[in-house]
Formats: sequence, structure tokens, C-alpha cells
Amino acid sequence: MKRLHVHVGVDDLAQSIGFYSTLFGAEPTVTKDDYAKWMLDDPRVNFAISSGNAHKGVEHLGIQVESESELQEVYGRLKAADRPVLEEGATTCCYAKSEKSWIADPQGVVWEAFFTNGEATVYGDSPELSALSSNAAEANCCAPAMGPRATCCG
Repeated sequence: MKRLHVHVGVDDLAQSIGFYSTLFGAEPTVTKDDYAKWMLDDPRVNFAISSGNAHKGVEHLGIQVESESELQEVYGRLKAADRPVLEEGATTCCYAKSEKSWIADPQGVVWEAFFTNGEATVYGDSPELSALSSNAAEANCCAPAMGPRATCCG
């Protein structure tokens, strides 16, 4: 079963944890010095906040899957969406080990599709996603600014 993912950049992590815990009626399932995550079932969402990013507000959206087969299904949809896809592959991000790819909608909203297969003790890295959103309106699917890991969706 898939789960919607929302990641929000915040200025004050403690204040935001208080706000979202009240809003969701639940404490975070993961809390770090720079990150918190709620794995909610009603609504079914992986909602995360972090204070370490320059971007504040909704940073990206995503679809989290629970199996490799679901991930392949979602990856097929990404490729069919006729947008540049950044295939990150195996990575450590947000205190988790995952397999993921990224895409931006025509307005530049960045989405990730991922399968989490373990925990990590460090926040990890994120790829440079600005090329995805800045090239969102480009007619050319294979935007060279995205680097060698980007693939054409056509």
C-alpha cells in the first residue's frame, strides 16, 4: 500500500513539532536534532519536517511504497509522465536507507518515489533538485543541467 509523503522545511523545529503534534493528535515517530517525522495512518501520510535546509515551506512531495514491486510500478509511471527523471538509486536520506527517484511536475513541484529499506544514524545527502524544477517547463525532456544520473522519459 502506498503512502503520500510531504516534506516541509521549517525555521524552528521545536515550535513546528509542537504545532504538527497538536494538528495530527500524535507525537513524531522519529525525532532528531534537525528532523522529525510522523507516520500517520489517518490520513495515510509520511509527514516530515527539517530545519537544515535553506528552503522553507513545502520542500517536496512523494509517494512512499512498501515493496520493490510497488516501486517498479511507480517508476513506470514516472517514466510515462514525459518529464525528466533523476534516478538517485540507493541512498541515505532523512535518517533512512532508501531506493528513490525524483521528478518535477510541469509547474516545478518536485516529487520523489521511494522504498525505505532500513534506518540510518545520519541525515544523509539529497541530490541537487533545482535542475528538475527549473527545467520543468522545458520542452526538451533530457535537460543537460541535471547531470549524468538524469534519464530521458521519452
